[in-house]
Amino acid sequence: MNPSYGSAGPAVERLRRRFITAVMTGVLGALMATMVSASAQTPAKPIKLAVLGDSLTAGYGLPATAAFPVRLQKSLKNKGIEVEITNAGVSGDTTSGGRDRLDWSIPEGTQAVIVELGANDALRGIDPAVTRAALTEIIMRLQAKGIAVMLCGMYAPRNFGPDYVAKFDPIYPELAKTYGVPLYPFFLDGVAGETKLTQSDGLHPTAEGVDVIAQRILPTVQAFLDQFVGKLPEQKG
Repeated sequence: MNPSYGSAGPAVERLRRRFITAVMTGVLGALMATMVSASAQTPAKPIKLAVLGDSLTAGYGLPATAAFPVRLQKSLKNKGIEVEITNAGVSGDTTSGGRDRLDWSIPEGTQAVIVELGANDALRGIDPAVTRAALTEIIMRLQAKGIAVMLCGMYAPRNFGPDYVAKFDPIYPELAKTYGVPLYPFFLDGVAGETKLTQSDGLHPTAEGVDVIAQRILPTVQAFLDQFVGKLPEQKG
């Protein structure tokens, strides 16, 4: 029952209701502002990325701080992209080796994987059909877990002859198209054949060479992460 205010009762009641509404609006507004401010101050969680590769990403012949995943993480951070990168590179590994260790090489909670494998397949003259099958299984198994995939291409040594090259080189662009994954055509672009950027073996990049790779691949990685950040598919069991 409303309190009695005599003949002025209706007018007083209207004022009372307006006062209560104003107070509640102010409280709710302040509460919303506080929530928005707190949200703005909460830093976004870094993207969990792994690089599944061989000696080219493991950092063969280099200090750990000069390995590709470390240099890439630094380059991304300089662009304002926070990532936690796991170096899942194993020197000497082939695509089949990467496939066989996939389950224990990629940490739980990984959201995206850069696959850099195949250089050792080409150097050893492994049947390109074997390489294709292993890469296919890697991509499919990662995608089945809801993990985004980016593929790094490799070229066969030209001294293996045109037939081998014709079977090996198309593996990467064809798999990228088939499975809808972004492709960086040649991981050693800008470094292969450059004596100042490769170690004495003529194959592995120096620290400066790794930096060249990281800078050249950066736009592709940025596009890859921009595509999935904030809307990465939910991980499956």
